Amino acid sequence: MNANTPGPCGNGQVVVDATIMSPGMGHRGVRLNFSVARDSRSCTLIGYPGVDTGAGGPLLHAERTPRGYMGGLPPGDDNPPTVLLDSEHGAQAIIEGVAFNSDGNQCATYTDLRVTAPNTTDTVTVIARIDSCHLQIHPVTAPQ
Repeated sequence: MNANTPGPCGNGQVVVDATIMSPGMGHRGVRLNFSVARDSRSCTLIGYPGVDTGAGGPLLHAERTPRGYMGGLPPGDDNPPTVLLDSEHGAQAIIEGVAFNSDGNQCATYTDLRVTAPNTTDTVTVIARIDSCHLQIHPVTAPQ
């Protein structure tokens, strides 16, 4: 990091919302969108958000994986990038799961997720619908 690069985001600096992704082949996905809070200074995110399920079924902790069916890091690259958050730039991270268990039974449908931005301790509840028995979270990247 050079002298002109903002430091890591801290508590209270990051706003999180979610966008449901189009399902495919039983896979489900939610894109987490990270932006800098109004009146906050520019900052950077690197790594994996913490994600736990909320209402709808048993508690699931998302497994950190570099990529999956719905997105993540490019093949062959397992190093999460440093992503700038400012008034013009945001970050995203993909949560994914499969809607059916190994016996073909429908998984629980969750209606919200508990999300903690990388390197912070602020956990926010994000409204997002996903049906899954197991979740993966991929690292933050710049929006595509």
